[in-house]
Amino acid sequence: MAKPSPIPALDEVRLDQWAWAVRLARTRALVATACEKGALLVNGQRCRPAKRVRVGDTISFVTPDLTRTFLVVGLLKRRVGASRVADYLTETTVPEALAAATAARQTRVAAPHRESGAGRPTKRDRRNLDELMDDVAAEHEDFWEFVKAMQRG
Repeated sequence: MAKPSPIPALDEVRLDQWAWAVRLARTRALVATACEKGALLVNGQRCRPAKRVRVGDTISFVTPDLTRTFLVVGLLKRRVGASRVADYLTETTVPEALAAATAARQTRVAAPHRESGAGRPTKRDRRNLDELMDDVAAEHEDFWEFVKAMQRG
């Protein structure tokens, strides 16, 4: 009987396969959509999902808040466990940019939100909001200055 041949070393892999395998997106379809929108760049250039990725390439994933940058360290076609992802990529995103994006995300989450189409607040809603604002203002002395600064932009 013939022995099965060993798996050959990969020289290049499709971008959509690699990005899915290292968990940049949940599905290859999402990677393809990101490529079409120009949110996934290889070496700073827009590309198609079938673009061949090699070791040493730089992958940039652009989101509204942040551009994450990765260096391709290893190639693979099959998805691996989350603990093994670090063997195939190195994140080169600036730490200050990550911190700023995290702070912006927390600010959006903490901001009061009203569903679109919900109409004007009722009297009860307004009273509850005023009570909440007064409670926060009592905890932090400079709260109203912060609110005014945020309203100015």
